[in-house]
Amino acid sequence: MQCRAGCGACCIAPSISSPIPGLPGGKPAGERCLHLTLENLCAIFTHPQRPAVCSGFGADLEVCGDSREDAIRLLGWLEQATA
Repeated sequence: MQCRAGCGACCIAPSISSPIPGLPGGKPAGERCLHLTLENLCAIFTHPQRPAVCSGFGADLEVCGDSREDAIRLLGWLEQATA
């Protein structure tokens, strides 16, 4: 599955514990990443400073569902289930 352009759910729903440029402590679940643009695209997608957890994420129907809303709900549920 390809990422949906303008989705950004993976940059909002999960927590990120590794440092992100401008966010040395990462980000909490449910909070927009500092680098998520108004168009819901990653502003550091091609930068070497992009965290490995971000670059390692692969879109999949099981976690992204059929829509952005599904993705936020499913990723949020996974975040809570693994916390």
